[in-house]
Amino acid sequence: MGIYLNPGNDGFLESIRSRIYVDKTGLAACTNELINTEEKYICISRPRRFGKSMALKMLAAYYSLGCDSRELFKGKVLENADSFTEHLNKYDVIFLNIQQFLIGAKDQSVTDYLEQEVLEELLAEYGGYLTRQDKGLADTLKRIYAKTGKKFIFLIDEWDCVIRERQTEERLQKQYLDFLRGLLKDQPYVALTYMTGILPVKKYGEHSALNMFWEYSMSGQDIFEEYTGFTENEVQKLCKQFDMDFPETSHWYDGYRFSKYHHIYNPRSVVAAMQTHRFSNYWTSTETYEALKVYMDMNFDGLRSDIVKMLGGEHVRVNTLSFQNDMRTLKTRDDVLTLLIHLGYLGYDQERKETFIPNREIAGEFENAMSVGGWAEVMRVLNSSERLLEATLNGDERCVSEELDKAHTEVASILTYNDENSLACAISLAYYSARKDYLMIRELPSGHGFADIVFLPLPAKTEKPALVIELKYDKSANAAIQQIKDRHYTQSLVNYTGDILLVGVNYDKECTNKPHSCQIERLKF
Repeated sequence: MGIYLNPGNDGFLESIRSRIYVDKTGLAACTNELINTEEKYICISRPRRFGKSMALKMLAAYYSLGCDSRELFKGKVLENADSFTEHLNKYDVIFLNIQQFLIGAKDQSVTDYLEQEVLEELLAEYGGYLTRQDKGLADTLKRIYAKTGKKFIFLIDEWDCVIRERQTEERLQKQYLDFLRGLLKDQPYVALTYMTGILPVKKYGEHSALNMFWEYSMSGQDIFEEYTGFTENEVQKLCKQFDMDFPETSHWYDGYRFSKYHHIYNPRSVVAAMQTHRFSNYWTSTETYEALKVYMDMNFDGLRSDIVKMLGGEHVRVNTLSFQNDMRTLKTRDDVLTLLIHLGYLGYDQERKETFIPNREIAGEFENAMSVGGWAEVMRVLNSSERLLEATLNGDERCVSEELDKAHTEVASILTYNDENSLACAISLAYYSARKDYLMIRELPSGHGFADIVFLPLPAKTEKPALVIELKYDKSANAAIQQIKDRHYTQSLVNYTGDILLVGVNYDKECTNKPHSCQIERLKF
């Protein structure tokens, strides 16, 4: 057992011994199908703390020669796969954490240091097959394969740290990408390469030469969707085990959406919430919010407006294809939004090609980033939202109208009221504080149409009334209330047993003094 060559199963042993372990060993059944095929080059990109390293430790334990991992997989999903025994501890595994090489290289070239370290272990194991020991890593592996017929599985963690942490050093980046290409592309000794990082493979002109990789990113995980984070079923089981409220857990940590799995949860945050028995910002606390603010403040046309819309609960269209897969070559608002998708700050709807703020934890991070300057008008709206909600719950129509007027004035420079959709976004933003006690639903199917905005109390807040808000443009607040009744919008709350507030809001574009009017009715049950 070595550090880089066949690292053994200690890492996976630690995982399954942990207080919370969610079985993701089915991942290896997927990779087994790709061994020695044209699809054997896999690049998995996910946000930090989404279980990438843990998955690599599991794969290392499963594939590595020199250890017996059968007992560790007993009772796990992988044990029932037809391919389980065929590949169990049958391969030489080379495990590379590029972050460690970047730190350890110091004044030496990262790739030179990597080769030096790995060659030392290869020579100790296979020196007898090599007539010369002054060859590089790729040549050495070819000779070992020629002599023994053995193929290698490469597990590469933090593959993109050179791109992320040495953003201005293009020469170093090109050298590193050339090294990976020479080591892996079209090499007969490669049985499988499973490479992980935050970013997909770097697009770099002629250096897009890592084009042999099949990429699975936050804009499309395909066959690996189930292993991107925790699934809804897995979180339900954890909530039952640790006596935690599932709807509240969803409110905080759900929201990463793929084609098959529409509810993927942030695994780090779910585990922390279960262990501490408290909902909080766990994932975002592992990195300062200034990292998000840098990208939010980039002066691309439409970016600020899109961020405000998403904070108000909207989805916005995004083209993810122009992104160069680095953190420096950002030329459009689409590039910034795509980067935030890969970093985990935004969710992505692959079918509709739309992005959105996925959950309360991430919304809080956007709020933190806005609070330190440059977003004063939005922060004034958010800070006033508690007063607006209180006025609404008290049925104070005049105060609600006044607060909405103030909110309109604050966000007018970012959002223009030109239709009911823009009005809905601004109203959602004005009621921002309600989300700590309510689930906000935009355009909820109900009765004979769609309720514009519904605030449904979270299970722990059932003493609060539900809110059904209908918006009108150049009509009247009374017309909004009447539409709620005529179209039976409250039918969507058939399983809700508390009081319901009907809130009608009208915006009159011709009125320069007080453009908003409001009418509130309470339905008692």
